[in-house]
Amino acid sequence: MGISLPRRDAAEKLHGRARYCDDYRPPGLLHAALVLSPHAHARIQRLQVGQARALPGVRGIFCGEDFPVRIGIYLGDRPPLARGIVRHFGEPVAAVVADSEAEAREAAARVTVEYEPLPAVGSLSEALAPRAVLVHEGMASYDHIEAILPEPGSNVAHRTRIRKGDLAKGFREAETIVEGSFSFPSGDHAAMEPRAAIAEILPDGGVVVRSCTQSPFVVRALLARHFSIPLGGVTVLAPVVGGGFGGKAGIQLEGLAYLLSRALRGRPVRLANSREQDMASSPGRPGLEARVKLGASRDGRLTAAEIRFVFDTGAYADYAVNVSRAAGYACTGPYRIPNLHADSLCVYTNRPFATAYRGFGHIELAFAMERAMDLLADALGMDPVRLRLINAVLPGDTTPSRQVLDGSTGDLPACIRRVAERLAWDEGTRIDQPDGTVRAKGLACFWKAPAVPPNAGAGAIVSFNDDGSANLVTGIVEIGEGAQTGLVQIAAQRLGLPPEQVRVVREVCTDRSPHDWTTAASRSLFMAGQATLDACDDAIEQIRRVAAEALGCPAEDLEVAGGRVFLREDPGTGLELSRLVLGYSHPDGSSIGGPVIGRGRYIARELTGIDPQTGEGRPGLEWTLGAEGVEVELSPQDGSYRVLKAACCMDVGRVINPALARGQVVGAMAMALGFAASEAFAFDSRGRLLNGSLRDFKIPRYGDQPEYLVDFLETSQADGPYGARGLGEQGVLGIPGALAGALSRAVGAQLHHLPLTRETVWRALREAAP
Repeated sequence: MGISLPRRDAAEKLHGRARYCDDYRPPGLLHAALVLSPHAHARIQRLQVGQARALPGVRGIFCGEDFPVRIGIYLGDRPPLARGIVRHFGEPVAAVVADSEAEAREAAARVTVEYEPLPAVGSLSEALAPRAVLVHEGMASYDHIEAILPEPGSNVAHRTRIRKGDLAKGFREAETIVEGSFSFPSGDHAAMEPRAAIAEILPDGGVVVRSCTQSPFVVRALLARHFSIPLGGVTVLAPVVGGGFGGKAGIQLEGLAYLLSRALRGRPVRLANSREQDMASSPGRPGLEARVKLGASRDGRLTAAEIRFVFDTGAYADYAVNVSRAAGYACTGPYRIPNLHADSLCVYTNRPFATAYRGFGHIELAFAMERAMDLLADALGMDPVRLRLINAVLPGDTTPSRQVLDGSTGDLPACIRRVAERLAWDEGTRIDQPDGTVRAKGLACFWKAPAVPPNAGAGAIVSFNDDGSANLVTGIVEIGEGAQTGLVQIAAQRLGLPPEQVRVVREVCTDRSPHDWTTAASRSLFMAGQATLDACDDAIEQIRRVAAEALGCPAEDLEVAGGRVFLREDPGTGLELSRLVLGYSHPDGSSIGGPVIGRGRYIARELTGIDPQTGEGRPGLEWTLGAEGVEVELSPQDGSYRVLKAACCMDVGRVINPALARGQVVGAMAMALGFAASEAFAFDSRGRLLNGSLRDFKIPRYGDQPEYLVDFLETSQADGPYGARGLGEQGVLGIPGALAGALSRAVGAQLHHLPLTRETVWRALREAAP
């Protein structure tokens, strides 16, 4: 533990040898191309496919009527191909399958579609207006899980209510009250690998899907459920994935790829997005409009909060209904607020649909809450750091869902102080420079628990080779975070082996890998790590039993370490693991034991759903807390600015691999700076996406990066593997609020709406000082 081992997938990626989903070409492969809608909302009147069908290599052309089914992970609202109505720009209307990708694309370009444009819901205010156009008139007929509560006759796909304490009393006790509105539009994950899936049906009827998915077991379950396939007849293969950030969870291209294969007698069909298709037709991240009202006593103690989050899920619900739910039960951020009234809505619009995004609702809530906390600090005339220290949660406090934080809860005040120290906060938060530029600082806090169902679990299998080395198999997909390397370190520690003698099986196969809920929610190392420890303990017990018979001693007197099993009181007496793990042979040739196979499992403990009226429950598995801050340099002449420093201090329980942990956090901070400074979808008045390519959707470049300052605290997580808890998403959470706080101080006006482009800042400067 605590050693910075290189990632297990590093060499193959650096040398270009990693095989991603779209690197596979099974024999007889056919290629699909999509016809996408140019309208945000329209009725499909007619498809003309004659010219396309006549082209060489074309095997089939399909439309929504060919596949009369709706799919979705929580709410079954999305047809694989638009049927009758298109609900967003870029929605797939038809699919052409041909012998080659070029032939499929050429034929798709020859498909003519006639549309009748319909009024489009272009904003959340339009979606919630009285007598609004309904994006889904048939919502009442949609299947949905029990925890998701769509509201037929409206555009509300789900509503989470949180009620705690006495709100009216809390505001009566308040001596200062502030209120603000905060927002940002939808956008894209910009993962390096666009989405792809290959599906085929074997001669025995088995379905095999290879996908760049974070959730192979979820894909398997949804394919079986939506298309009435026996669950055991579906195999999903997940190789290494070129970035996910939540965008490759759930079911996306896999369902349509399966339907196309089924329509073409089981031939393997490849469906792969171009970058532009990935941004328009596959899900991005949700937008948000929020309103926060805070009350506090004169000394800064929070007494009440009234919060409203409205998430823009676009045309289909996907993961966004659960994103809004998670934002609801964590709505206050890591602050002690006794009286609370919050509503978190997930709302349909005629925009490209949304799914999970790194932080799963917590980056959204953190931005709104941290901006409100800065407003409160200004109203009180109080230092923003001091205000946060006064209200920071501690063990024994309760979350908005009234879950009690236990002794494993991290040390948030220490995180705040460390970030303030890193930014030299005491030297001033706004400094006018001799050259006319302004330097300013901002700080924000965050928390996050994995948003998982109460029955989320993980499994692990440990087996051995002739030389005593070990193999580790889990259901964790390698999406770039290095979790498989961390699991190797956990296994090596427990088995007493050098890490190089523990091999991890990289590709996940739902037939052979132990079940894992999904590689998301910052829970992989925590849950699969516990399962790995359980598997190692099972293997060690088997080794001890065989060694006890071979050595003629009690099993409880034996230790396993250094590739050997030996007597605790006499380490010289023992056996090499290589003589035991496949069975032990006595001198006369008789044998005992057999292959050692350790089996481990873990399931989320003591989690519950939340009450639909009050939000009361225990939805959080383990909470990771921290603080982040930035220092910016602004030119008041033209609004240009650069981020000089970005600091983070997070209480992670136990750092298993410092280099990987820092890499995760720095990557998250860089992603959050792009989220806050430049990334946003832009639409015209007809709902058409204007910046659906990386030429126009601006993400950070290498030269844009500031100095990153990362610190970890280690308040041990009692039920975590060697005391560790999740950190994969948390680095994005506080940066947007911190950047907005710093720029607000530099400009001299409050900035409440993202992204904070140079033009946005320039306009704010002109309004503040015409």
